[in-house]
Amino acid sequence: MYKLFFDVTQTSNVMIKQPLLKAFLTIFSMALLATSLQAKPMKVFILAGQSNMEGHAAVRTFPHIGMDPKTAPLLESMVDKKGEPIVLDDVYISFLTGAKDQNEKLYEGQLTAGFGSKGREPKVGPEFTFGIYLAKHLKEPFLIIKTAWGGKSLHTDFLSPSGAKESEGKESGLFYNLMIKHVNHVLQDPKAVHPAYDPKAGYEISGFVWFQGWNDMVDGSHYPKRYEKGGYDLYSTLMAHFIRDVRKDLNAPKMNFIIGVMGAGGPTDAYKSPRYKGVHQYFRNAMAAPSKLPEFQNNVKAVLTENYWDAQLAELDERMNAKVKNALRKAQKEGALKGLKGKELRKANDAMAEKLKKQHFTEEELKALTTGKSNAGFHYLGSSKVLCQIGRAFADAMAEFQK
Repeated sequence: MYKLFFDVTQTSNVMIKQPLLKAFLTIFSMALLATSLQAKPMKVFILAGQSNMEGHAAVRTFPHIGMDPKTAPLLESMVDKKGEPIVLDDVYISFLTGAKDQNEKLYEGQLTAGFGSKGREPKVGPEFTFGIYLAKHLKEPFLIIKTAWGGKSLHTDFLSPSGAKESEGKESGLFYNLMIKHVNHVLQDPKAVHPAYDPKAGYEISGFVWFQGWNDMVDGSHYPKRYEKGGYDLYSTLMAHFIRDVRKDLNAPKMNFIIGVMGAGGPTDAYKSPRYKGVHQYFRNAMAAPSKLPEFQNNVKAVLTENYWDAQLAELDERMNAKVKNALRKAQKEGALKGLKGKELRKANDAMAEKLKKQHFTEEELKALTTGKSNAGFHYLGSSKVLCQIGRAFADAMAEFQK
């Protein structure tokens, strides 16, 4: 911009003799310079959902990302030269969550690993790589506000006001209200969370990422025809209401919205058993359906998280359960371990487990399993390789909106 100002004024001195035109070009150039230097509103991104948005991938599973050449570059973006999780200088987060008793727990600070589900060890959800890759796209400071609680539904817990009106006898959900309340609380004073916030420039709620679904998918009482095509139509309706309502309640009518479509288990075409193939696909279709509504074209996207499922890790886990854990349980009831107790049982159990593992796994397979998995299948195996790819996918989709 400085070069533009210099070039224009120099050109006017040499080539333009009319004083008025010269003055006009000078003023115009200075106006352009002032506009370019004016501070922009800080972008704010909201992440919300249930346990998978909380994030159950233990940080100790990070090395597994580097064991696959395809995802090794992802790990390089997440850790420093010492292998420690990076801390982002320009990205801050405010994370509201809580235990089963609904107590509110707030965690805030510079974005790094550890803003996942709280427990005995540090964990991540999609927020870590969402922040890392969105920062690469935007190249400017921004704020993430995350609200997530495990085991919550859209039909009750996150039920929005419009959805409640359509559901007779219901009120908007407790956790929908907590979410809106927390976002508004943070936005009353964003500088309290992000020190780079400029009150004069203000903020802009630029995007919302929704990652939820398990509790609705398995709920036969609210979705009695879930094993039939169209059995989850109610979810699509409530999701559309949710999008409209959060835009209204946050005074952000143009806020871009991403639906993270439940994908635990991977693509249903690869399911070995037909038992859940239909019901899982019906639900995924229902989750994505609002993105196809005319009113949501170009401002709502569905991201298929099934694309980041780790089929190899899932197969190893399945084999461990079938060949080792089941055999140990059977041996305790009727085999070589029956009747043993205390230290004697533990010693015999460990010895038998090691023998079975050597029979059914290679050393590389055991390393991948023990390094990569930290939770159950409905939590994407507690795999950072899976959840961190999902976070990157959310960031890439959001970046497309920003363009």
